[in-house]
Amino acid sequence: MDDDLHPQLIDRLRAGLPPEALLTDPDVTTSYAHDMASFCAAGAPAVVVLPRTVEQVQHVMRTATALRVPVVPQGARTGLSGAANATDGCVVLSLTKMDRILEVNPVDRIAVVEPGVVNAALAQAVAAHGLHYPPDPSSWEMCTIGGNIGTASGGLCCVKYGVTAEYVLGLDVVLADGRLLSTGRRTAKGVAGYDLTRLFVGSEGSLGIVVRAVLALKPRPPAQLALAAEFASTAEACAAVCAIMERGHTPSLLELMDRTTVQAVNRLGHMGLPDSTAALLLAAFDTPDPAADLAAVAELCTAAGAAQVVPAEDAAESELLLKARRMALPALETLATATMIDDVCVPRSRLAEMLDGTAAIAERHGLTIGVCAHAGDGNTHPVVCFDQHDPDASRRARDSFDAIMALGLELGGTITGEHGVGLLKKDWLARELGPVALELHQSLKRAFDPLGILNPGKLF
Repeated sequence: MDDDLHPQLIDRLRAGLPPEALLTDPDVTTSYAHDMASFCAAGAPAVVVLPRTVEQVQHVMRTATALRVPVVPQGARTGLSGAANATDGCVVLSLTKMDRILEVNPVDRIAVVEPGVVNAALAQAVAAHGLHYPPDPSSWEMCTIGGNIGTASGGLCCVKYGVTAEYVLGLDVVLADGRLLSTGRRTAKGVAGYDLTRLFVGSEGSLGIVVRAVLALKPRPPAQLALAAEFASTAEACAAVCAIMERGHTPSLLELMDRTTVQAVNRLGHMGLPDSTAALLLAAFDTPDPAADLAAVAELCTAAGAAQVVPAEDAAESELLLKARRMALPALETLATATMIDDVCVPRSRLAEMLDGTAAIAERHGLTIGVCAHAGDGNTHPVVCFDQHDPDASRRARDSFDAIMALGLELGGTITGEHGVGLLKKDWLARELGPVALELHQSLKRAFDPLGILNPGKLF
């Protein structure tokens, strides 16, 4: 940023913001520079703004438009794609202070929330009304609804309940020039006009700043019961996944861990799984008769070649079984000084090829790569473990990351199922979209943000 522009920016922002909403100390603003992604550059923000009202967000955007200053919106910065990374001289717009749950309506089954509401806090608030907000990213105890909307987050329960996009009914969005746009509805149905709401979901703050969301809720489901099935090969485990889905079962959770992940979890948590376990499949049901559903799935797992199937008898045993899945990432992080988490989604029918192909990529690049997957919807999370202090290991990690994404596309998949594009995958987005779709994306970006000040450099 031009040295003459910086004081002008600060003065204009101060004119419409309370003192506590403006952070200018470089030692403080640096801490807002990036999210949790590896290999993503981050710049030095000129200022960090923490608004509490819609009007304050509008003031920030009007100021940014007048001075042609980029704005990077942020939530809790738990993202894994670099979508929240600052650019040099930008305004970081942190929405974490806009954290009010404005309404919970049990009749209409909706909640109206500000973007800084933490996912877990919303879940707790609606549970008091006998309701359920299903999207549950693994960082749900920290991540915000605004961030979930920005990256179209998923979670463990997507196989039955779907992703964030399916629960966003309407939005209030501050546009680049400070105007306030309301999209969508509060009703169960609505098809008037283009679906602008869905356009903003997954846009990573590149089209506007979400300041309020109307979210759909579900009745609170019964406590789920789980089972764990051990397999001697990933092919057998993936065959079980295909059989479960082909037979029409609706698990609330269907997760898979490969041999590398199972061994890491064993070491960290002393889980007692046999060394012969090449894949661990976890299934859960929150149906009226989950024991019967588990029994049916256990038969399918056994028919697919499971060496052992362990069903839970109650919620406490289920939690013990699911503990292994929750430990997956922390366990893999103990294997190296750094990890790089991929997010490639493939058709369920190609899941075995994705896992076997990832194992081959690991061997070819001389790296440890563990895979945990939302197997029920084909969303794999290969975790590349490497020594970040070794330039050659870092290069091989990045090369393996690209190879995994290429494999996903070859198998008819997508480069991201729930983490978003951000900086990390912007080059790959163009390959997945193709030239015609890319041109239309860029045209939409120009229509909403003609000056290019909203989260520049992200997506494409």
